[in-house]
Amino acid sequence: MGYRQHRRKGPAFVPCAVLTVSDTRDSSTDRSGGYIRRALDRAGHPVVEYRIIPDEPPRIAARLRALARAGRARVVLLTGGTGIAPRDRTFEAVSGLLEKRLDGFGEIFRALSYRRVGPAAMLSRAVAGTYRGLVVFSMPGSIDAVRLAMRRLILPEIGHAAGLVAPRDRRERHDRRG
Repeated sequence: MGYRQHRRKGPAFVPCAVLTVSDTRDSSTDRSGGYIRRALDRAGHPVVEYRIIPDEPPRIAARLRALARAGRARVVLLTGGTGIAPRDRTFEAVSGLLEKRLDGFGEIFRALSYRRVGPAAMLSRAVAGTYRGLVVFSMPGSIDAVRLAMRRLILPEIGHAAGLVAPRDRRERHDRRG
């Protein structure tokens, strides 16, 4: 089966959770989380959860575990906490849980970022992978970085990526084939 055929087997509409990792944002000042939610909505992907959580690895890990247990989301998109400042600890929380890393996400994101911001792109620790049936994308908190990741990487592949993760039940397997 070719790439295009394989890609079409993924679900057209993927339930997503959006987590903004920040010690300073609230829903009225969260531009990046707001952008992610609007972009998903425009693409037809329902947002089943949106939260702002502090940049504390135990809290981030607990939220990812809860999302995996609940089974409502197939994809989790995090924004914030991926830099190298002392409070940027999303990478540690997320990468410590990932079962399979999607190294290409971070690599391509930094390559695309380099074209816009030059060598500062190397300071990003954007990461993605799978965790207990979820596809997890962790992006910087910058609105420009989020737009870049969503438009160029995540939205074009979200259905394909979600479709590659094991289906949760028999009905879903049937729905994807149909």
